[in-house]
Order: sequence, then structure tokens, then C-alpha cells
Amino acid sequence: MTHALTAAAAGFGTGLSLIVAIGAQNAFVLRQGVRRDAVLAVVGICALSDALLIGLGVGGVGAVVVAWPGALRAIGIVGGVFLLCYGALAARRVLRPVATGLRAEGEAAGSRRRAVLTCLAMTWLNPHVYLDTVFLLGSIAADRGPLRWTFGLGAALASLCWFAALGFGARLLGRFLARPGAWRVLDGLVAVTMLALGATLVAGS
Repeated sequence: MTHALTAAAAGFGTGLSLIVAIGAQNAFVLRQGVRRDAVLAVVGICALSDALLIGLGVGGVGAVVVAWPGALRAIGIVGGVFLLCYGALAARRVLRPVATGLRAEGEAAGSRRRAVLTCLAMTWLNPHVYLDTVFLLGSIAADRGPLRWTFGLGAALASLCWFAALGFGARLLGRFLARPGAWRVLDGLVAVTMLALGATLVAGS
């Protein structure tokens, strides 16, 4: 039992250290949380996707994909282009801001569907997600031997805790971001982050 708890704690700590890094997925979850727009769906998609990818990594899929360099290159190009497009949209909101700040009332028609589709693309077209979950966590879990699945469970739990805290905790920022100027600052940070990540991925692919 002690060894299992140690493996789970190691997985939780390792997973959290990788997930909390600033990136496109975290920026999107934060934005949805502040807007109170499809938060439960977005948090669920991110956490379940991470759990699935961690499971694939622990199961050894990472080693198979590494043997085909073209797969990682293709993911890098597609994901980089997607991040560049999303970053451009955020930059456009900075240059052409709306007249009012963030509002917390009900969602507009179709916003949940857009949020879900964007979240799926942000997760499954993001090469960093594969690198962190399938490759890095998968390779670290392999060293745990029979306890590798316990390690993976701890990492998946870390993902769930982080995205839940980020999505639902972001509501505390609602009053601050009700001002248009503050929202432009956030969009500016999102734009810079995504454009930088996208350019790096495309250039390195």
C-alpha cells in the first residue's frame, strides 16, 4: 500500500508540474472560466482527454509513435497553424475591443458548441499535450514497473484537480475582468503566448 501511495503521489506531482506550465490549453480554460461559458464541459474534456492520453502513454503507445518521426512532425505543423490562428483572433480582440467588459450572465445560443469544438481542437491538436502526457509521463511511468498504472492514475488526478481549479476558480476574477481594459490585457497575454507557441512549433517541425 505504501509503495502504491508513493507511486500515485509521484504521478500527481509529476503531472501537475507539467500541466501548470503556461500554454494554449490553460489560457483557453481560464478564459472560459472567467466568462462562465461551458466551464463544466471544457474542464471535463481537458481532464478526460489527459486521462486517456496518459493511459496511452503508460500503455506504451508513446514508444510506438516515437518510431515514426513523421507523426510528430505532422502534429507539430497542424497544431502550430491552429495556435497561430487562435492567437491572431485574440490579437484582433485587443486591437478591436468590444465596448463593454466581461459579462457573467447566460450563454449565447451556440456558444457551448463552439466552446466544446474549440476545446477539443485546442487539446487534440496541441503537440505539447502529447509530449507531456504520452511521451514524458509514459516514459517516466515505465520506470515504475508494476506500479506504472498507479503512477498514471496520480497524474490523471492532478490534471482533473488543476483544470477544475483553473476553470471554476477563474470566476473569482470576474469582477476584475468586467472592465474592458483588464480584458484586453488578458487577451494580449493569450495572443502573445499562442503566437509564440505556434511559431515555435511550425519552425521546429
